[in-house]
Amino acid sequence: MQKVTKAVIPVAGYGTRFLPFTKAVPKPMLPILNKPALQVIAEEVVNSGITDILFIVGYKKEILESHFEKAEELETMLESKGKFDFLKEVQYPTGMANIKCVVQEVQNGTASAVALAEEFVNGEPFAVLFGDDVMYHDGRPVTGQLIDLYEKYGKTVLGCKRVGFDDVSKYAAVEFDKVLEDDVYNMVKVTEKPKKEEAKSDLAPLGRYVCSPKIFDIIRELKPGANGEYQFTDALDVEAHQNGALAYVFKGTRYDMGDRFGYLKANIEYGLRDKELGEKLKEYLKELV
Repeated sequence: MQKVTKAVIPVAGYGTRFLPFTKAVPKPMLPILNKPALQVIAEEVVNSGITDILFIVGYKKEILESHFEKAEELETMLESKGKFDFLKEVQYPTGMANIKCVVQEVQNGTASAVALAEEFVNGEPFAVLFGDDVMYHDGRPVTGQLIDLYEKYGKTVLGCKRVGFDDVSKYAAVEFDKVLEDDVYNMVKVTEKPKKEEAKSDLAPLGRYVCSPKIFDIIRELKPGANGEYQFTDALDVEAHQNGALAYVFKGTRYDMGDRFGYLKANIEYGLRDKELGEKLKEYLKELV
């Protein structure tokens, strides 16, 4: 089985729920403590064994790109002042992986964004991570868990969580016909934002996928779906029918960075885990509450 060494991360949205901040700064650059969310996501894939990353970028792309490029003036200043810890932090994003960017000129759906990665993928299996979703797990990263399953079964894998039937209409819902092992399901269908009474399960894919390169053939034939856009979920549904796919309930916590409350939760919980800030933040929260 071919190893998974490439990741595609679409981050071309406008981030309207975070206006006016996102008027000048792309939403993926929202910080979790002192790191942009996009770097946290990139670290997840690097720690999963990925060596090559493609960002699908759009609005204010130059700000996003500059974070992963050398900052010679800043690095020279930090070195001259002996601030080597800060220097190491500044230099890390530049060399963490082989990073490329491609611009999504027209934002007409998630499938269209992924389609721009075909040349980069070059016929290999690849991970897809959407920039609204930050995952935390203190063991094998979520993307790594999906890679392990792809390399075992040779099928596209959707990273899922049980979201409850009351909330499934906010997401997509996966249908399956059998359980292959603990938390691994043979997927037969996925439906974008089903009505509660029509959903067959509360398993929802949450922004992490490892895909067969055959998905590009499917995207090319895809018809517009919700809002007249080309939906990645629709491509995954066809993939399940044509080539087979798995739904996997991953181990870890998901933070919705497209939502202001999800963003606050990420910062609070990462802060509580931080060696320097954890105890001080815990005491502050106790006093506050």
